[in-house]
Amino acid sequence: MSEQFFEKPILNSPYAFPGRHWELDEDGQPTNQIIETRRRSDLITPVPKPKMRRQNQKQGSLILGGDDDLSTEEQEYNPTPIINEIRTYVEIWRNLPNPDQWLVTPETARLLTHWRHHQFEGIRPFFCQIEAVETAIWLVEVAPKLGARVAKFWAHVKGGNEQANPELLRLALKLATGAGKTTVMAMLIAWQTVNAVRHPNSKQFSRGFLIVAPGITIRDRLRVLIPNDPESYYKHREIVPPDMLADIDRAKIVITNYHAFKQRERMEVAKGTRMAIEGWRGEKLQTLETEGQMLQRVMPELMGMKNIVVLNDEAHHCYRERVKDAAGETEEDLKGEEKDEAKENNEAARMWISGLEAVKRKLGLALVYDLSATPFFLRGSGYIEGTLFPWTMSDFSLMDAIECGIVKLPRVPVADNVPGGDTPKFRNLWDHIGKKLPKKGRGASGKSLDPLSLPAELLTALEALYGHYAKTFELWENEGIGVPPVFIVVCNNTSTSELIYKYVSGFHRDNDDGSTTLENGRLALFRNYDDFGNRIARPNTILIDSAQLESGEALDKDFREMAADEIERFRREMIERTGDIHAGDTIDEATLLREVMNTVGKEGKLGEQIRCVVSVSMLTEGWDANTVTHILGVRAFGTQLLCEQVVGRGLRRQSYDLNDEGLFNVEYADVLGIPFDFTAKPVVSPPAKPRETVRVHAVKPDRDALEIVFPRVEGYRVELPDERLEATFGPDHILNLTPQLVGPSVTKNQGIIGEGVDLTIAHLEDMRSSTILFHLARHLLYNKYRDPGEEPKLHLFGQLKRITRQWLEGGYLKCTGGTYPAQLIYKEIADMAAERIKAAITLSLVGENPVKAILDAYNPMGSSAYVNFTTSKETRWQTNGPPPKSHVNWVVCDSDWEVEFCRVAEAHPQVRAYVKNQNLGLEVPYLMGSTPRKYIPDFVVQVNDGNTEPFNLIIEIKGFRGEDAKEKANTMRAYWVPGVNNLGKFGRWAFAEFTAVYEIEAEFNKLIESLCAAGASNVAA
Repeated sequence: MSEQFFEKPILNSPYAFPGRHWELDEDGQPTNQIIETRRRSDLITPVPKPKMRRQNQKQGSLILGGDDDLSTEEQEYNPTPIINEIRTYVEIWRNLPNPDQWLVTPETARLLTHWRHHQFEGIRPFFCQIEAVETAIWLVEVAPKLGARVAKFWAHVKGGNEQANPELLRLALKLATGAGKTTVMAMLIAWQTVNAVRHPNSKQFSRGFLIVAPGITIRDRLRVLIPNDPESYYKHREIVPPDMLADIDRAKIVITNYHAFKQRERMEVAKGTRMAIEGWRGEKLQTLETEGQMLQRVMPELMGMKNIVVLNDEAHHCYRERVKDAAGETEEDLKGEEKDEAKENNEAARMWISGLEAVKRKLGLALVYDLSATPFFLRGSGYIEGTLFPWTMSDFSLMDAIECGIVKLPRVPVADNVPGGDTPKFRNLWDHIGKKLPKKGRGASGKSLDPLSLPAELLTALEALYGHYAKTFELWENEGIGVPPVFIVVCNNTSTSELIYKYVSGFHRDNDDGSTTLENGRLALFRNYDDFGNRIARPNTILIDSAQLESGEALDKDFREMAADEIERFRREMIERTGDIHAGDTIDEATLLREVMNTVGKEGKLGEQIRCVVSVSMLTEGWDANTVTHILGVRAFGTQLLCEQVVGRGLRRQSYDLNDEGLFNVEYADVLGIPFDFTAKPVVSPPAKPRETVRVHAVKPDRDALEIVFPRVEGYRVELPDERLEATFGPDHILNLTPQLVGPSVTKNQGIIGEGVDLTIAHLEDMRSSTILFHLARHLLYNKYRDPGEEPKLHLFGQLKRITRQWLEGGYLKCTGGTYPAQLIYKEIADMAAERIKAAITLSLVGENPVKAILDAYNPMGSSAYVNFTTSKETRWQTNGPPPKSHVNWVVCDSDWEVEFCRVAEAHPQVRAYVKNQNLGLEVPYLMGSTPRKYIPDFVVQVNDGNTEPFNLIIEIKGFRGEDAKEKANTMRAYWVPGVNNLGKFGRWAFAEFTAVYEIEAEFNKLIESLCAAGASNVAA
């Protein structure tokens, strides 16, 4: 779509909200007139129906019915009619011209007028922020005075709480990421505090606040809610009129993360000592904090206060999981990583809500305000994943925020030049690279991983996004913007994050002799080393994860000197914030690194010049950098909730200045690797019906004569000749670089509106051919012709360079679909090319017996006699003959092509026996790039070719032949077949592929005829 969409008055305005907006006067300021306009939002959020609603007939009118494919007898979901209804009531109340009709205190009326009409020096509150606070005010101050006609709203809230957390009264306000939840929290605190100070006997208001966050990062960010903070919102954002600032100073505010609610040991007692004391006293020794002691530690400022107000930031982490009546949605219903994640989420949620319940019991809670962009139940909570908290009373969705223009417009892949596939490759990047990356974090991996061995698709995604980042970086520099755009990478674990960090920023490789070699960062703008190999004191790229924060290795030793002014400013802020003159005396590396992360993109702060941030999960929420322009997801995104959280890190606008038309200029965030869906809905999977199972086994002893034995090969040994090396190149030695192999070379990124952009790798065209030749020949020498622990055979380099040039110039490297020879620099692709060249060299030596197969030392031989398993696969062939030609009763087929081959093999008179390689144990070791793999051929066929012993054929049925199929075929022809034949203990072997289903019978007949002819000539000889 065109940019014209953003020129409409309703859109991109700081005063606008889809559905209505304030009319502007001649000076561009809002009047008291509301203009009704259309609301375009396709996002419908389902809400669980609380049990109490089913018991109260008065609430029946609120339910739309089970037409959303989610409702069941036990749980009903609907498109939030109650939120829309309360929005109508609040709108009518808002439009009352006389403040005396508002039914609120004079202080509240003054604050409302201030928020709506004050001439703010900076950013004025958005309509969505004011509406969220107005909803809270209306429910607390106005609704109780309107009698029975609006009593259903509190009945709904209490019913939802009774079902999910009966000890608490919670009210949820949903605001999209980037819509300013922190400002809403400041407005709520101001409203409550000013009224509590000026009406000290009122039970409706409180000046004691407990703000709970899910992590340290968010807790640090929320310090702007403390009245004496240097950047306090109340003063700097003009949240209250100047004469009310003194009232705000009387607020008692505690900000903590939910982890603090865990009761700690008061003293360390050795296990033996504990057992001795308990045995002597005859009772259990209590060393754990009591609830009261825990609260005294967490919130000493609030002890003695009553009716505390709680503000939950990112409140979707706080819930009591539902087990009763939950079908298929609990932790026990999940498996693997999903179950581990659900267990972790539920434990965290349980700790959070248990802490609040303890506050309620000991001190008393007036109300809990939940603020979140995604107040949804998580997977394994007992509720359908992604469904809204039932006590949500205000909903401003991400779609609304995008339409209003108060956040950046995310652009995600909508098309690429990889044919086939349901979605663009870089949209679901993890599906293509997940199995190639480390499964565990740094502490558990136990081995050194090579940053240059990242999957080719990941490297292409990095290059594509970086290519566009470089253009954005240059544009920002030309415009004189003082800070750079920020590129963030969110990874699955600490191993992957460290690999990507080293790849983009540079690292030192350890050599066998104890020395190190610098491998500078592959993305120039993100390098942490200069052209002379010296580490830059103020890094361009930072790595943020728990291990990095604890190690203190992320900052250069000269960082303190280079950033002395910013560190001193940070020290003064800590003193001003805490009131402790010694607070900034000892600032450790972890604190500095956390401050660098928290101030990315902020001028004059430690993180001002950071260009790239690589993290694990610390950027999923609570990180409010507003200069993020590019996001790469390198992890699984099982839920849209997680997608929205991560994409949300890039949606905070950089500029809130209005253009000449009184609107915001459009800003974009380009996203790869995150399958973000603007209109996702929860999906319930239907139960699968059970399938018939059969037992597949060797028929003993009736068919023992059809037994097939084979060697179990572990590897190969190749002895190079002393004379000149040559290579015999053929069709299977061609390496075809395609977007299918290395990832899309062109990806179209598009938002729901606005301009699209093409992400390409065209900048790779600049690499010289001589550089590529040298790199590939060196890689061949060091990785394919060097034994472990030995020096490279440098005398071979000249010959290998000659053969490499022959391969490159002979047309055996093909670049199609916008790929480039420079992608041979990727280690995975270089390994594939080197393996093709090595296979061609080895193939030229066939007949000289240089290849020997290395057998499994403990189990050198396999047999069809050991096949025994059950299967439910429906595509199968019964081997009854007549006469039977397979030792095994069933052939379990992967395709109809294999069924056709079974028919052809059984019908051919020269076939003595055949068996499908399913649970047979025939595995062929080969390399795909540098990764050792096992190839499992389809069939083994024994043919009577006229010799005493039958001839053994390994058959592969293959439709599409990708690069992986070429590696398998090269391994079979150059290594496995000649290696096994040279052993002389397992008979004669050959390999054949059939690639056309309708030609299988003709091709198989032709192959048998050639084998019989060769066998007859051997017998005659």
